[in-house]
Amino acid sequence: MAHPPCCSKFPEPIVTDTTAAANRPASSAADTTAFTVILAVSFCHLLNDMMQSLLSAIYPMLKEDYHLDFWQIGLLTFTFQVTASILQPIIGMYTDKRPLPYSLPVGMGCTLVGLILLAFARHYPLLLAGAACVGLGSSVFHPESSRVARLASGGRHGLAQSLFQVGGNFGTAIGPLLAAFIVLPRGQGSVAWFSVAALLGMIVLWKVGDWYSRYRKANANRPTPDRTLPLPRAKVVISLVVLALLVFTKNIYMASMTSYYTFYTINKFGVSVQTSQLLLFLFLGSVALGTVLGGPIGDKIGSRAVIWFSILGVLPFTLALPYASLPVTAVLTVIIGLILASAFPAIVVFAQELVPGRVGMIAGLFFGFAFGMAGIAAAVLGVVADAKGISFVYTICSYLPLLGLLTVFLPNMRKL
Repeated sequence: MAHPPCCSKFPEPIVTDTTAAANRPASSAADTTAFTVILAVSFCHLLNDMMQSLLSAIYPMLKEDYHLDFWQIGLLTFTFQVTASILQPIIGMYTDKRPLPYSLPVGMGCTLVGLILLAFARHYPLLLAGAACVGLGSSVFHPESSRVARLASGGRHGLAQSLFQVGGNFGTAIGPLLAAFIVLPRGQGSVAWFSVAALLGMIVLWKVGDWYSRYRKANANRPTPDRTLPLPRAKVVISLVVLALLVFTKNIYMASMTSYYTFYTINKFGVSVQTSQLLLFLFLGSVALGTVLGGPIGDKIGSRAVIWFSILGVLPFTLALPYASLPVTAVLTVIIGLILASAFPAIVVFAQELVPGRVGMIAGLFFGFAFGMAGIAAAVLGVVADAKGISFVYTICSYLPLLGLLTVFLPNMRKL
């Protein structure tokens, strides 16, 4: 069997920094972009998020087998997301000062342990433990792999961030399909089969760690990156708070879709579990496409413009969703996923430009905040669904994109 492109021979490290590369002509920057490395971390992001998405994809099965309430489903998501979020900024800050190239396969190993626990758990507390291990693996994976993508970008930061993130989005989209056609027919124990994907990810990430280690040695004598803030500290803090609120908006809505969309379609339209998983795949596939478009567009027109369009532009479609028929619902969710997902690569790149030289901390902070908000939102929305019904959840969430108006407080980084 042919090896995937990410497993081919890795290029020699680039003995330039990405800040310098960003100031060169586009053709020169393209020459120094290590696409093999970016595709490798993107491929592993696919594997990582595919395995993570299995958790939410098997919620209908777990709810029936373990007689769970919606708040218990929300607690599973909360456990995974909060475990993933708490450590990410801490790991990012630590590795900004002391990079850990081989922490990446270790993180994937934690995910493997989580899968085994989820496959063979017979009690709800063990399901929580499995969700926590999967979250721990994610907290190690995201900050360092995001840093590797930026180092390999040759200055094309938006493109690299999109390619890195789209792997995760495709993995998240594939998860429900695999759950629908493998896990649901064969039962909970078949989750263990996906440990093979974790092992493959550990091998590829070990190779990425080799490249990262060589990169550090090749650039050991380079000057320390300039950490001078491009704006007054107060303006930077305000901008980061605004970006965090926009992530808050995006991820609460995303949590309502990833955790409860299957239940919503089953409850409102009476579709089968497998059909609901296919509808979820449509949404997650559109999220993947939106992510891969957001970064390159941001490189051309600016991250701020992409954020404006992504958060506020999705509002008419979210407002229409609770009142739509099944075919229209499927179309609306594709549009919502496509527009809403384009924001996150732009937000991460924007934040990294606001705080130069702290790539790991910013990546960990925003990935961690995204996971944490999604986890808290899933738990709260589960309580709301138990009390008011699942349709009410989508009615109140439809107004969240109004917070996109906060983008007006972001500085124009292209002018700077």
